[in-house]
Amino acid sequence: MAATAQDSQAPLRGPEKKDEDREDETEFSPFYGIDKGAVLQEARVFNDPQIDPRRCQQVITKLLYLLNQGEVFTKKEAAEVFFGVTKLFQKQDINLRRMMYLCIKDICPGADEVIIVTSSLMKDMNSKTDLYRSNSVRVLCKIIDSQLLAQIERYLKQAIVDKSPVVASAALVSALHLLGNNAEIVKRWINEVQEAAQNKNNMVQFHAVALLHALRASDRLAISKLVSSLTKASVKSPLAQCLLVRYVAQVIQDSQPGAGGEQRPFYEFLESCLRHKAEVVIFEAARAICNLRDVTARELTPAITVLQLFLSSSKPVLRFAAVRTLNKVAMTHPLAVTHCNIDMESLISDQNRSIATLAITTLLKTGNESSVEKLLKQIGSFMSDIADDFKIVVVEAIRSLCLKFPAKQRALMNFLSGVLREEGGFEYKKAIVQSILVLIQEIPDAKETGLGHLCEFIEDCEFTYLSTQVLHLLGQEGPKTKEPSKYIRYIYNRIILENATVRAAAVSALANFGAACEPLRPRIIVLLRRALSDNDDEVRDRATLHLEQLEGKAGGPEAVQPRMDVNLVAMEKALADYLAAGTDKAFDISVVPKAPPPSRAGGSGALGMPGASSTSGGGALPAASAARKDPTAEYAEMLRSIPQLAPLGEVFKSCEPVRLTEEDTEYAIFCVKHIYEGHIVFQFNCTNTIAEQVLEDVTVAMDLAEAGEFEEAFTIPLDCMPLNGVGQSYTVVTRPPGAIATGKIVNILKFKVKEIDPGTGEAEEEGYDDEYVLEDLEVSPADYVKPTLLSNFRKAWEELDPGTEKEDEYGLGVREGLQEAVEAVIGILGMQPCEGSEAVPPNARSHTVLLAGIFVGYQQVLVRMSFGIDAANNVAMKLVVRAESLELSEAVHQIIQDA
Repeated sequence: MAATAQDSQAPLRGPEKKDEDREDETEFSPFYGIDKGAVLQEARVFNDPQIDPRRCQQVITKLLYLLNQGEVFTKKEAAEVFFGVTKLFQKQDINLRRMMYLCIKDICPGADEVIIVTSSLMKDMNSKTDLYRSNSVRVLCKIIDSQLLAQIERYLKQAIVDKSPVVASAALVSALHLLGNNAEIVKRWINEVQEAAQNKNNMVQFHAVALLHALRASDRLAISKLVSSLTKASVKSPLAQCLLVRYVAQVIQDSQPGAGGEQRPFYEFLESCLRHKAEVVIFEAARAICNLRDVTARELTPAITVLQLFLSSSKPVLRFAAVRTLNKVAMTHPLAVTHCNIDMESLISDQNRSIATLAITTLLKTGNESSVEKLLKQIGSFMSDIADDFKIVVVEAIRSLCLKFPAKQRALMNFLSGVLREEGGFEYKKAIVQSILVLIQEIPDAKETGLGHLCEFIEDCEFTYLSTQVLHLLGQEGPKTKEPSKYIRYIYNRIILENATVRAAAVSALANFGAACEPLRPRIIVLLRRALSDNDDEVRDRATLHLEQLEGKAGGPEAVQPRMDVNLVAMEKALADYLAAGTDKAFDISVVPKAPPPSRAGGSGALGMPGASSTSGGGALPAASAARKDPTAEYAEMLRSIPQLAPLGEVFKSCEPVRLTEEDTEYAIFCVKHIYEGHIVFQFNCTNTIAEQVLEDVTVAMDLAEAGEFEEAFTIPLDCMPLNGVGQSYTVVTRPPGAIATGKIVNILKFKVKEIDPGTGEAEEEGYDDEYVLEDLEVSPADYVKPTLLSNFRKAWEELDPGTEKEDEYGLGVREGLQEAVEAVIGILGMQPCEGSEAVPPNARSHTVLLAGIFVGYQQVLVRMSFGIDAANNVAMKLVVRAESLELSEAVHQIIQDA
């Protein structure tokens, strides 16, 4: 009847019925052409002297249908129906009485009408018929208030311990509903409820356990005592046992794991439930163990074993439940799930596509590098049969797998390009394109392959948003490839064949090629001239502007990709102040501070503004994995725009900002170290927090006495330190080319102070020189190395000269586990983990991590770290380094020794 419930004008019909069968069924549907007015007229049958039970049941059914469809009855209509239904109590028909109970509950009479039906319901409560007694209890508890509840309390207490399971269960469920508004009354029934919890009937015991927990829901200690008593008692009902498992899991979550590896409270009970004869209890216990906070591999093992058995069950619901739970476990403990891979491989061909999709995504999370091709082949066989939502899950799993195994990027990228050409909705195609973009950014070897696949995609792309996104990426990354000319054809085709939005994006992408690739510029100019006659204003305007720029006008080719180098928030404030002043002078944009590079999530801001996890020095160990995004690209463009720094060449690495002042002081100063081939640029991000002063001619004097290999070259002062904004001052030092120069530098902030006149709000003309001592700054060997991705670590290791290898062992002290030690060392070295080796298996006593990096001068360094932990949690590390020179290998060891 579900289909009928959606359309009251449609007759009832079963699935796959022939037309003649549907015509025969139409006349028997009670809801075909139903109308509220007609039903209310029919309800007058309740007032007949001779009551027809069957006809009355049909009318009540229609009334209930209308109520459940959201039909609104006026107060008068509801009252008439209610009074009519109460007259039916005189008829002793069981089926009619059940319909009456439902109708009274749904109409929910007001306080004035309740008293009329109460006596009849209380009479039914004392009836000898269990059906009358149970339903009357449910109805009474739904419609009465607190005052009337106190009067019938003794009847309800008796009903809870009634010998009839139907009556006892009805009373317990009613008590659960009453608990919200009448908690004090229900709490007085605790003895009866505890007695019902020992009932042999499964449903009664289930409802009693639920009520006992609800009575103690706000008292954590009381719940713990209840769980303790119930685990010792004999709870035979499978449903009650499931509830108990959930309550035990809640108590475990609220408690702290035992010190020294002690077992969690009640864990033995959960483990014993894995041997229960009811499948629902077994699954509930397994799921509870898998969801425990900080669960260990030893605790997971019995639950994984049980779920593995469910994978081969003949019941689809058990297979689905098991594979869904294992899919979640694989996100945090992939190694624990690998034992189930063989069973899950058989589920890839399951008739239920939801099970097959979950199985394949779990295998993608737990599989090894050698199984990638096999998995991709199996995925391709059913991708066309599943919904887009599941396809997106598969695409995201493939993206994660590619980042985990960069060496397999070609096979995975080919798979993504294949599914990109198939039919699918916008969200699905967007997920694929986003995955390819991520892989292009994270895996250098995948760039040209990915760009080629995206070029083919836009040839037949129906989504404007995705086409423009791809064109923008081609304009940014295409000119940097070995053969930029091969992308021009795909971009120009969009100018000929697409809508105006895509054509405009294609014009801008072509202009980027012309600006970045001078040999291609004459050809690009010819193509852009053809767009001058486009019928869209935006396309013509872009083509006209970019032609002027490529021909040396309107700012020249460098202006094709304009950069807003001012702080937009400060610009808005400066413009508002300018308009409020009402001056005739022209607006001076030089007073607006330059824009900082975009901030990154976590740590301190990109320009050194304090973040949630700012540190006061460079020696702190990071708490998270060191596989961070290199900030160099974010600063490179800004550094190139400063004329004094442009002759230094390309920046090799930009370090994370370091705070040089205490919190809540007058000035907030952060330093970012930019490493060049023969120089280091110290960028000082300065913020003034004192509104009564203006600080001008700001510089940082550096004492290089303890850093003998450095020599100061020049400084770039900050004209005015902005109030609550960020301004930059630069100090440039030279160092011997190729040398890993280190040392501690003393810093003094120097500036001219001008007081603000309170009367005029203007700064005084005369000022005085002042200085402020900053924290010391250290240049370490770690500043000269940055992470790099490797697709084949073993091959790169063997290609390096074994004569540069340097090996040593280090004690890292007591740690919580190997994962903490691994993350700390990766954070110190600042290198890129390879082949997913940064993840330590749960409860592992030893682990090997592979790192790759490049030193200034683009010299490769590879590291193998072997960790071990003893019973007292003391961690030892064996560090083996190979590099392009022995000096670099020694520098890596020096980084660890200094830390």
